[in-house]
Amino acid sequence: MANELHFEKPIIELKTKIEELKKFTEDKGIDLSGEIVKLEERLLQLENEIYGNMKPWDRVQIARHSDRPTTMDYISYMFTDFIELHGDRLYGDDEAIVAGIAKFNGMPITVIGHQRGKDTKENLRRNFGMPHPEGYRKALRLMKQAEKFKRPIICFIDTKGAYPGKAAEERGQSEAIARNLLEMAGITVPIICIVIGEGGSGGALALGVGNHLHMLENSTYSVISPEGAAALLWKDASLAQRAAETMRITAPDLKELNVIDEIIPEVRGGAHRNVKEQANKIEEAIKKSLSELVKYSEKELVEQRYEKFNKIGEVDLVNDTIAIK
Repeated sequence: MANELHFEKPIIELKTKIEELKKFTEDKGIDLSGEIVKLEERLLQLENEIYGNMKPWDRVQIARHSDRPTTMDYISYMFTDFIELHGDRLYGDDEAIVAGIAKFNGMPITVIGHQRGKDTKENLRRNFGMPHPEGYRKALRLMKQAEKFKRPIICFIDTKGAYPGKAAEERGQSEAIARNLLEMAGITVPIICIVIGEGGSGGALALGVGNHLHMLENSTYSVISPEGAAALLWKDASLAQRAAETMRITAPDLKELNVIDEIIPEVRGGAHRNVKEQANKIEEAIKKSLSELVKYSEKELVEQRYEKFNKIGEVDLVNDTIAIK
């Protein structure tokens, strides 16, 4: 219960009441099955009401949940024969990004993703999922290798953003991200990108230039965090909830804006409730995308990727502005 979110409080209280009645029935031998059934029906109704009408800030909290599945969790469920490869061949290895080769239903693929930790020790080792430039260069090295050997690329996006520290800037953080954007645009094998948690800023976009971009139902994808936006707009980071509602950073919003291709449904209450079931849902989305993209020629893949991103914005020549449709 310690990891439950505030908007889930009514559900928690009702579940606790049901468990108390079940224990009382078992201990005292009094039949309360009728009351328990009524409460379980009410619980189902309450879950439908709460999880079916979540606000943007609720989804932000689920995307940040400490138990939310990571890239490595999904790799263990969806791929076989995974071999992790390390290093950018220039500076070092960045554990905030995992990358390697594997098989997806028997098909050789390259899988790349942001990786955050499960506890404080691992988060420190993985820099809380915020990559240094060597992480992005490692990712690009693996993408170019995938292109050489004609392997589709699967990217999992889950980061607050690229690490903004002094050392990262000295080693060319902005150049590494820009290089990935440029190179991914011209890769001649299918690229499928899936936002599985937070998709923050250029640190997320550096793995997001794909033929298909999908999002889990309760993930977010934005140029800045709600806290950062609130601090810039209203000089008060505590207004993050207001910012989240204004920014349109959730999967339903971005689907409406034609930024993403598909929303992958989540297990009720969030992906952390049942990782295996959630992995199955993601697997189906990848299968669907691959079945479509493998039919394209190399030239068609690049053209499709270009057209996809070209359609996201529109130019308003009257007001000399660029706006999202």
